[in-house]
Amino acid sequence: MSRSPIRLAAALAFGLTVPALAQDPVLYTSNPVTAYEGVQALVKSQTGLTLGVITGGSGVLLRRIEAEAGAPQGDLFWSSSANTMGAFEALFETYDAPALAVMPDAIRYPGDLIVPTNIHVVTMLVNADQLEGQAAPKTWADLADPAWSGRVIIADPANSSTGYTIVWGLSKLLDEATYKAVVANLVISGSSSAVTKGVAMGEYAVGLTFESSGYPYVEGGQTELSLAYPADGTFTTPEYAGLVKGAPAGENAKKALDTLLSKEAQTELLKTAFRRPSRNDIKVSDYLALPDIADIRIFPLDESEAAKQRDAFLASWAELPKAGDIE
Repeated sequence: MSRSPIRLAAALAFGLTVPALAQDPVLYTSNPVTAYEGVQALVKSQTGLTLGVITGGSGVLLRRIEAEAGAPQGDLFWSSSANTMGAFEALFETYDAPALAVMPDAIRYPGDLIVPTNIHVVTMLVNADQLEGQAAPKTWADLADPAWSGRVIIADPANSSTGYTIVWGLSKLLDEATYKAVVANLVISGSSSAVTKGVAMGEYAVGLTFESSGYPYVEGGQTELSLAYPADGTFTTPEYAGLVKGAPAGENAKKALDTLLSKEAQTELLKTAFRRPSRNDIKVSDYLALPDIADIRIFPLDESEAAKQRDAFLASWAELPKAGDIE
């Protein structure tokens, strides 16, 4: 089967290894290489398909899929939260994946338009060497102190579902004055990866990030780093994947998604990429030294409201003063 010239050009432009056949699926993902390479290997071993990968920020990739809607170039998107993907529902098609049978009903998306792949917990990544005698923050409200100005980093919520989840949550948990004071202290990064790297390299004292992004640095032996779960409550959000409507790979895209949702893949993602699984037949404590979800104080968020209010919220966010911006 011949390749689509458009898909071939897109693949070459983004440095993608071109699949051997046109029906091989292409994944758009905001996940790190440790996550998607494991999935690529399992897709190959379980289905014989070659999963191509194009990476970028979740917001950037979703807008790209939107721009390509008339002639889709990708088959799958992984990953983002419902508060972000919900604003792009028209890009995806319903899939009653077999793995949904072993997932909690509470995290399933209405109509199974997108499917949960894992669950994120929002944390603070703290660098003790950069506290300069100041006590480490124990609550979100602690970050309203002007002493934190320019020392706390977060990903841009317009381009990162991580950033959007965090600032949306803060706007609901904190009173307006405290929320604005926290935002005024933040440095805004163009990517989620820059947040954890900046803290790990000692450029910032605190990074606001997902547990799965900060834990690799802690687990990797940087003893000055630790994860803090704010005592006033933190936020959880399922991470989702979706089949692109009109995906060129058709049924093969579903095979790749089924592989991503399999127990083997989710166990591997837990061990290598530190992702809490969406499946209820995998025990996290068997593999990682992370707190049980029941031991973390969770502040509930309405993901559907976050999706509906996304544009208006980001417009108001853009008007708030911040400590600075970096690429």
